[in-house]
Order: sequence, then structure tokens, then C-alpha cells
Amino acid sequence: MSEIKFIEGGVTAAKGFTANGILCHIKASRKTNDTALVVSEVPCSAAGVFTQNRVKAESVKLSKKNIANGRIQAIIANSGNANCCTGEQGAQNALRMAKAVEKVTGVAADDVIVCSTGVIGAQLPVEKIEENIDALAKGLSKEGHKEARIAIMTTDTKYKECAVEFPVGGKVCHMGTMCKGSGMIHINLGTMLSFITTDCAISPAMIEKALRESIKGTYNCVSVDGDTSTNDTLVLLANGMAGNAEITAEGADYEAFLAALNKLNRVMAMKIAADGEGATRLVQCTVNGASSVEAARGLAKEVISSSLVKAAMFGADANFGRFLCAMGYSGIEFDPMKTNIWFTSKSGAKRYFEDNDNFEVHGENSVKVYENGVPLSFDEDLAKQIMSEEAVEILVQCGDGNASGTAWGCDLTYDYVKINGDYRT
Repeated sequence: MSEIKFIEGGVTAAKGFTANGILCHIKASRKTNDTALVVSEVPCSAAGVFTQNRVKAESVKLSKKNIANGRIQAIIANSGNANCCTGEQGAQNALRMAKAVEKVTGVAADDVIVCSTGVIGAQLPVEKIEENIDALAKGLSKEGHKEARIAIMTTDTKYKECAVEFPVGGKVCHMGTMCKGSGMIHINLGTMLSFITTDCAISPAMIEKALRESIKGTYNCVSVDGDTSTNDTLVLLANGMAGNAEITAEGADYEAFLAALNKLNRVMAMKIAADGEGATRLVQCTVNGASSVEAARGLAKEVISSSLVKAAMFGADANFGRFLCAMGYSGIEFDPMKTNIWFTSKSGAKRYFEDNDNFEVHGENSVKVYENGVPLSFDEDLAKQIMSEEAVEILVQCGDGNASGTAWGCDLTYDYVKINGDYRT
């Protein structure tokens, strides 16, 4: 066995992990699950990355403290309330969530990741979680990922999960994930909420190294609306139950682990972008010929982050000047006179894709609109047809080097304003 294969199971695909989700009525209007629990049979090596926003939720503060020693065994997460800007009471409420997990699972409170998402600036009714924690724990199962993946959603229209199977040191390992993210997404060392589990044996130091390397070209290359959340949390737990020799240094086993993590994270990054609040299309920007990978990714992310670009994508308007403008104010060196731009798409491609194995934005249909500093005469109708597909690529060829990078975003629609105009209700 040598390939990474997509499998079913989400966050419970790995050996030794169970999950569940239930409705605790944290937000009165909620009709679906709002609290999730994920537990490993044994303690895990763990790493996490968190929001860079100076305003941090109380759950983020507690989770950063708990994961500092590289060991975690459980995750509890609620939607409907962010527990942010809530002071000492909010801090106590986050701790009460961890202690509730300890009560029903035996996992020490300081081995629990606590996450919250939803409205900022309202006290979390933690007693509703405490009242239902027994039922939440009793429902833990391998099939529980189906309930948990719903419980962490807020404005998401689709649940987001993925899992892979991969070989390490002659053993079959598994890695699964679930995440939520639709609005308030401009990721920098984290995502909205993302939980990754694996049965691969890997040390805390190497899991930290792999996670930080992986997010550079996956989660950190996503932007929906330019807002970095106060609650961004991405954690990776590894319980070692696959039985491989523990990965403690770089080498073939580490590279196999990183490849699986990259494949998983790329899919989830694209799914977050595809489900942006009010979005009608997934937008991918690929930059080739840049001076470095960092420059290529930076240019691509600047393009998909531009509100003017996003509006043009909504209107299927091949206004490529907006893309060059965004690249120009990025602060990244490139030569506009050696730059070329195309639009590409695949006929019938859906923005929120189900086929993780074969989905690709780059398509057989393309139109070149800019060449080495000069605008081209192009077929406007063909350009509009290409840009009207649900998944569209902005392809940029620079003349500054050999590096490539990709970023993902979505269009900016009227519905984005509607969703965020009355978010609290």
C-alpha cells in the first residue's frame, strides 16, 4: 500500500476516537445539534494553532493553556455563542465546560480542548451544556461524527468533514477531520474551528512541526471576507493506536504523515471557501512563475481577498484590472510587464464538491485576457460563460521565477450582507 486514499468516517475514522453531538438549546432559535464532543480512548500527542486576533475568546485562552504540554484527550465545542468579550465569567464558563467533560469521561479537565463559536459579546449559558453532558457522553460512538459535524455549524450551509487512509512504517494509519467556517474567515495560523484526529504515532514536537508546515499552503490560503475571527482554533490529535513506530524525526515516515495531512487540509480549505456566506461560486487563484512559494501564495491570497475582485466574480465580469490592482498593493515584488492572466473553469463543476478524489477547479475552458503588460481582445461572451460556472480559476503566470502558489475564496453577494445584517437573531 502506497497511496493516500479518501475514506468515510470524518473525525472518528481513526482508531480509538468516538464522537457525538446533541442540541442543548444554547441559542433559542436553533433546531439542530449545537454541542459536540470528541474523545480518544487514550491520551494523544497534540498541537494547535489559534487566532492571531488580539481579542481572543475565553475558550481559546483555555485551550492554548491546556495544549501547551502537547497532550490532549478530548474536545468539546459549542455553536450559538462565541464566549468572547465575556470577562471572568466567560473564563469560568469555559472551564466549566472542560470540567463537565471530566465528570462524564474521566478525562482530566486540563486535557480538554474547549471551543465556542457564534455571537460575540454574550455570556454563554453553560448550565445548558452541563445539564445535557450525560446524554452527550452516553451517545459517543464511531458513527457519532455525523452528529458532531452538525453541532459545530453556524452559518454554514454544509457540514464539512473528510478522512484519509495512508501507510506509515508498514502500518495502515487513518486521519479524519471536521470543521466549520463560512463567514468571518481570513485565516492566519488557524481556521474557524477545525479538529483533526489520527491513529498515527507521532511525537508532540513532530505533530507541531507538521501542522504548522501544512497550514501554510492550505488553511492560511483561504479568505472569505477579510475578517479574522476571535475564535479561530485548529487542533490535531494523534493517539498512536495504528501501532506504527512513533515518528520522532524527519524522514520517510514524517513525509508520509505530512502528505496525508496536506491532502486532508487542502480539501477542507477549499470546502470552507466554497461555503462562504452567501457564496454562489468557489474562486481559486493560482499564481505560477513567482520568485518564491511565499510570494506566489501571497499574491494569490491578495487577489481572492479583494472585495472588488469578489464582486467581479459574482457578476461574472472579466475585469482583470482589479486582479492586477490587488497584486500591485500586496507589497510583493512582481513585474506586471511579464504577467499573463487567464480565466479557466470546468463545465458543470459544483462549488461545494463531494468528490474529494477527483475535484479540480482548473478546467478545459479558458480565456486569456492579459499578456505581458497588454490587455487582449477576447470573447466577452466566452469569458462570462467561464466565469458563470460554480467553480472558477484565476490563473496568473508571472515572469519572476519558478514558484507556484494557490489560494481560495468566493464571490461577494447580496446575501452576505443579509446574513450579517441580522446575525444575532
